[in-house]
Amino acid sequence: MRQGPLFLLVVILSIGAAAHAEESQGSSNSTPLSLSAGSQITDLQQRLKESERQREELSQQLQSADAERESAQLSRLRQENQRLKLQLKEVQASAGPRLLTDQQQWFVTGAGVALLALLCGIFASGGRRQRRQWLN
Repeated sequence: MRQGPLFLLVVILSIGAAAHAEESQGSSNSTPLSLSAGSQITDLQQRLKESERQREELSQQLQSADAERESAQLSRLRQENQRLKLQLKEVQASAGPRLLTDQQQWFVTGAGVALLALLCGIFASGGRRQRRQWLN
């Protein structure tokens, strides 16, 4: 018989024996592992509760900090708004009353354009009267 398959057989048998030995040792220590796992579970549950409480506290602190920052920004914006309203009133008071509103101003502009077109038409015809041919 060759050396390669014999060596392979010996290695496989030794690995199988070692695995069987570990299995038998693991089954004898199973009770203490379950007790330690139970204590680990309770410990982890307590740590989870503590972490959730800390997370809630931090989220409340964050919300309160956001609210304070927003209220400060809101008060600054209100002050800025009041200042701009006062400036607008001052500018409107210094400008004086307007004679025409925007709508009236557009009406006057349109009337001026129509009058200018009428005058251009009169001057283009040369001011002479022509016989209207379609009235024959």
